[in-house]
Amino acid sequence: MLPVNGTDFRLSEYSFERRFDERGAIEWMQANWKRSFVFSALYVALVFGGQHYMKTRPKLNLRRPLILWSLSLAIFSIIGAIRTGPYMFHILSSSGFRQSICDRSFYNGPVSKFWAYAFVLSKAPELGDTAFIVLRKQKLIFLHWYHHITVLLYSWYSYKDMVAGGGWFMTMNYTVHALMYSYYAARAAGLRVPRPFAMLITSAQIAQMAMGVAVSVLVYRWMQQGDCPSSLDNIVWAALMYFSYLLLFSNFFYQTYLTDPASPSIPPRTG
Repeated sequence: MLPVNGTDFRLSEYSFERRFDERGAIEWMQANWKRSFVFSALYVALVFGGQHYMKTRPKLNLRRPLILWSLSLAIFSIIGAIRTGPYMFHILSSSGFRQSICDRSFYNGPVSKFWAYAFVLSKAPELGDTAFIVLRKQKLIFLHWYHHITVLLYSWYSYKDMVAGGGWFMTMNYTVHALMYSYYAARAAGLRVPRPFAMLITSAQIAQMAMGVAVSVLVYRWMQQGDCPSSLDNIVWAALMYFSYLLLFSNFFYQTYLTDPASPSIPPRTG
């Protein structure tokens, strides 16, 4: 039984969640968050250097590694969504929408604190998605690598300050990724996935980005009233990031599903 905002939240935590030291995690991130720039620089060098290297070489199949990679990320995202979703729903139902955005208990709640840290750390290994695109000589779109880099940078930058809105951002990402990586695992395994399911995933991604913009605006509005802890710099970066995603995903949806209905429909693989 977990106390959240003065109420009892009847979602039992596992021992590893209860024992997780969020203070140590936050202190580590405060000291090391700038390493995300190093990871991003290495990522860009390896991605575009890899494309140059593969230009004169035959593409690799990598079917089995891709199945295992996608399936592992799908399982991770599904578990993350299952653990964080009920926690966010409790805050929504017990304290209201405003509190669900401004409350910082997501970073130190008995259930959610582990999954908040696991989320931000996962953005580094998720960069490995692009290796499969490069080695299999598939088309690498700007949306893919731009999204991976900016999510990594913003996640690490925000976690260290425990800013408002994080619960929404992380829970939405877990949920959408649960769908997206399940889709990619099925495709890698050779299963035929109906086109409407791909459209559903991209629609969910667009809805996630629209909600990200809305949360950023609300955090700014309520921060002025003193009960929504954040900073102007963080809000500006969040709003710009989510708005750029909204435009890019909407354009992808239009170009992929509406302009040429007969073209292959694969939702963007993003971090």
